[in-house]
Amino acid sequence: MKDDFVPAGLTYMKKEFPIYDICRFSLTLEEDVTISNLAVYLKNLKSLHFPHRHDFYHLMLFTRGAGSHSIDFQQFSVKPYHFYFMAPGQVHNWHFEGDIDGYVINFSAVFFKSFLLDDEYLEQFAFLSGNVNYSVIDLTEELQPDVIRTIDRAVLEANTVHPFRLDSIRIMLLDLFILLAKVSKENEGLKLPENQPRATLKKFEKLIEKEYQTMRLPKQYAEKLFISPGYLNTICQDVLGISAGDMIRNRIILEAKRMLVNLSLTVSEIAWNLNFADNSHFCKFFKNHVGMSPKSFRKHTA
Repeated sequence: MKDDFVPAGLTYMKKEFPIYDICRFSLTLEEDVTISNLAVYLKNLKSLHFPHRHDFYHLMLFTRGAGSHSIDFQQFSVKPYHFYFMAPGQVHNWHFEGDIDGYVINFSAVFFKSFLLDDEYLEQFAFLSGNVNYSVIDLTEELQPDVIRTIDRAVLEANTVHPFRLDSIRIMLLDLFILLAKVSKENEGLKLPENQPRATLKKFEKLIEKEYQTMRLPKQYAEKLFISPGYLNTICQDVLGISAGDMIRNRIILEAKRMLVNLSLTVSEIAWNLNFADNSHFCKFFKNHVGMSPKSFRKHTA
């Protein structure tokens, strides 16, 4: 497999489809956080290109309306009291039907940085992990009043002016996250025991995110983590039920899918952007793991 990829030092031109920063979605001059009623928010958005990515956390709670919403190519139905969570870098698309309302919360990756001593604090919330399997929470009737009450307070605070306004919003958002985490079965799915394997797995996941374009073999990651390839694979199998190699390949496939919905990129350009030696190796790799060719996937998702 290693020979399928170009040398790490190769340079190439890379084109991207829209990655919107938080300023594009701000209804005020505030750049790090936006909290608003969804109907008002949607009316103020013009000429968005779909699908697109964000460089910030994007949360949407629907209280009225229907339609569909896709996150990283997984399709969901839009229903009242479905809460969607998108992390920076994820690709999403929506199609709304009828009168849509609810709430939207956008905040930058650094919004909590000056407030929390632990830079990794938000990572314990599965719904903020960027894992599409934990991107939607169906709020129970019992939970709905507390969630709506918390968000309404945050919306009100976002429209006031006082010296502690941003800290007050941070507290309310953390209160919301903790409330959701306590009752969310999804969050239990990623809540691992506090032990060395968990810490190693988190380091591995971060390393994949940083190096997946040039490091393709588990032994390369194991070396950087100062563990054996066998132990790395054991951790992945025990905790996630997949191999270390599968984790690396899954990340490559996800990025390939994200690039394929950008119609300005040719398949050959995508192959080069993902560091494959040539187009044929990329197409073979993609078809083996997705079950269709890159061109077929592009037509299927168009």
